[in-house]
Amino acid sequence: MNTGMENGTVGAPLVGVVLGSASDLDKARPVFDTLEEFRVPYDVAIISAHRTPDLVEEYARSVSGRGVKVVIAAAGLAAALPGAIAALVDIPVIGLPLGGGPVMGVDALLSITDMPPGVPVAGVGIGGAKNAALLAVRVLAAYDPCLKAKLAAFREKMSLDVRDKAALIQEKGLPVWHRTR
Repeated sequence: MNTGMENGTVGAPLVGVVLGSASDLDKARPVFDTLEEFRVPYDVAIISAHRTPDLVEEYARSVSGRGVKVVIAAAGLAAALPGAIAALVDIPVIGLPLGGGPVMGVDALLSITDMPPGVPVAGVGIGGAKNAALLAVRVLAAYDPCLKAKLAAFREKMSLDVRDKAALIQEKGLPVWHRTR
């Protein structure tokens, strides 16, 4: 188990990241990078909902005792992992559908977002690893003023980056929209 020290964050994990397969590690890299950017401690597990259902249950039963506040569960194809975990925990579960297979992740997206009543899973877009991490940060920021300030600074930087890039329109010789206020 990662206590957060190895990934540049300090403390017990606040976010549990669960991958359905070791082959998902690269696809999930933006989750790790984003959580590290915000210095949110996390740990990672590789657990298959279909091949290791006993580990799914053991993992889910352990989250509260370990202080985990949000789970990000990444899976492709049938994507049973987020729902299987959500059925066993009382904390938010964010489902991250991964692309691949014959329908390029649409099956995973539908599996994650079409859960039965009483077993909610928040879903992000296919391959939306960064958004999954940002959603976890938002959940945590609701109760952490320091994290809320970091999130506000992140959003302000995004806004400034877009505004700076608007200068490209003029450089390309295109007519520029001018704000009225």
